[in-house]
Amino acid sequence: MLIVRKPQKTIVGGNEKWVYTGYTEDDPEAADLPKVYMTSDISPDGLMAVYEALGRPAEGKTAIKLHMGEPGNNYYLSPDLLKDLVLSVDGTFVDCNTYYGGLRGNTKAHLQAAKDHGFTYAPVDILDSEGEIALPVEGGRHLKAAIVGSHYSNYDFIISIAHFKGHQMAGFGGTFKNIAVGMSSVNGKKAIHDDPGGYMFSSDGNTFLEKIVEAAKAVIDDKGDKIVYINVMNNLSIDCDCNGAPQEPKMQDIGILGSLDPVALDKACVDLVYNAPEEQRKDLVMRIEFRNGLHTLKYAEELGLGSQKYVLVNLDD
Repeated sequence: MLIVRKPQKTIVGGNEKWVYTGYTEDDPEAADLPKVYMTSDISPDGLMAVYEALGRPAEGKTAIKLHMGEPGNNYYLSPDLLKDLVLSVDGTFVDCNTYYGGLRGNTKAHLQAAKDHGFTYAPVDILDSEGEIALPVEGGRHLKAAIVGSHYSNYDFIISIAHFKGHQMAGFGGTFKNIAVGMSSVNGKKAIHDDPGGYMFSSDGNTFLEKIVEAAKAVIDDKGDKIVYINVMNNLSIDCDCNGAPQEPKMQDIGILGSLDPVALDKACVDLVYNAPEEQRKDLVMRIEFRNGLHTLKYAEELGLGSQKYVLVNLDD
């Protein structure tokens, strides 16, 4: 288990930089900071412990937003890991169809992939199977609205369970990508990925990252206190679960983290990656920095979605 430290100098990609690793609960500077709860127990009990620590129980019809895995990928979250929590809240697995095509590019194929991967003990709802709706984006630079699957409006509460890992375009995929791209319909994904000229996957790096944050903001603003955020840090490939042939993970599994603050949660996960042994972390850190992934956290904080400073609460203590 990582020992939480104050800011320290580390060598990443050959460059010296300061890496912030959170505060402990007894630190006087931590009183007003968001809490991130963590366990190294990657099990159904560990997941339930993190969810219960958040103190915000699901109410009403509950969407479980996660990535159910592109066929060919074996690193997506195990349905067995999620089962106790999902059944306890009478949850429904939700996602939207892909923009890039693949084997989840239409509802029939997407449902088949979910079935093949074991997500059959609870309902599965492809949110854009019957159309899309727009949620306003307030204060963004790029998007006026996030275009999400029309079934989004059927749900009172969202539990975001993201598989934290690398990503080919965003550097890393955590809470923001899970909500933004995952909730977006095919047209919503197109708006995030493409430039104004309509060229596929042509948004430049920071613009793409900022549009992810803006699309997530629309959902976060809409749901208010009817959403919680959980990240599972296992099978830490540099590639996304949307990749049918991802690179093999080189990092050890780390744990399960949860927060009511999505920025603090993703930042805590990034910090844990940066503080892993160098031989384990170097490929994932290189992927994050090559895509300037830390800009996601900076922009999300600028838009008022949370804090990059946090208290890490170890539930294993």
